Amino acid sequence: MAEQATGLRTEYPFTLPRGYVDEHGRMHREGVMRLATARDELTTQADQRVRANPAYLTVLLLERTVTTLGDLAAVDTFVIESLFASDMAFLQDLYRRINADGHTEVAVSCPNCGSDFAVDVAGDAPGGS
Repeated sequence: MAEQATGLRTEYPFTLPRGYVDEHGRMHREGVMRLATARDELTTQADQRVRANPAYLTVLLLERTVTTLGDLAAVDTFVIESLFASDMAFLQDLYRRINADGHTEVAVSCPNCGSDFAVDVAGDAPGGS
């Protein structure tokens, strides 16, 4: 894997808050998002669908960078368009975090003891204090 050779993390596993329900009623929550490339950003901005509706840029970027979702054969625009709003918002935030911030962790403080720690927002580990 190129990540091990260079030390650069390029893929980020995630768990959707709700999950994508396919045409057979199966739920798909576990997935992987890769880092975006300049080509991803440039080609999607030139797409006619984005020119007609700039909000569609998010759909195209996620289609290109979400490499797996459950056991789906492919993640295409239909899958991204069919996500629940909360899952779409989650993926948009994950995209921003890994491509702008370079990580999926967020700093938080325990409301009970006040201790500071980091939480990985890409996973679905149960919280606790």
